[in-house]
Amino acid sequence: MATVTPPRSNIAPAPPANGDTLYEVVDGQVVEKAAMGAYEGELASLLVAYLLPFVKSHKLGKVVGEVLFLIDRDLNLQRRPDVAFVSDARWPYNRNAPQTAAWDVVPNLAIEVNSPTNTGNEIIAKVDEYFRAGVQHVWVVYPKARAVYVYESPNEVKILRVGNTLDGAPLLPGFHLPLALLFEEQTD
Repeated sequence: MATVTPPRSNIAPAPPANGDTLYEVVDGQVVEKAAMGAYEGELASLLVAYLLPFVKSHKLGKVVGEVLFLIDRDLNLQRRPDVAFVSDARWPYNRNAPQTAAWDVVPNLAIEVNSPTNTGNEIIAKVDEYFRAGVQHVWVVYPKARAVYVYESPNEVKILRVGNTLDGAPLLPGFHLPLALLFEEQTD
């Protein structure tokens, strides 16, 4: 039996009726985003807490958490990285983010915190989508492994563990975060 695929539309689908539901738009379809676990949420919050004052004091751009981005208008692809950095060059520092559901800008850095609700295939698909859209770096945080995978391209990854330091260069020159600080509260 053949299935008919509706034509793609640049018209954004309606978000879920419940305003508390996190969602993304993939292939023009609204997809509910599963909530992160408490610990994963704490790690995402810590990353915002470390990045925000650095970015703000150096007037580099904006750092946001759980914001929906329209990263590919033609495909109507909207993703919600756990944390994102948008440079001043892409969105001027003195300009507020828009009052829209999805921010029509591609972040320079997308950070995903792997949660029990994520699959490896989902993470890899997001990494590929981010780079195709123009994201310059992707960090994937693996809480159980206490590791951060730093992607400089879809095929170039550096794996950092506790004992290593996360270096923000070239996007965030001078930003250094020892992973021991990020993972210090985790016990096995």
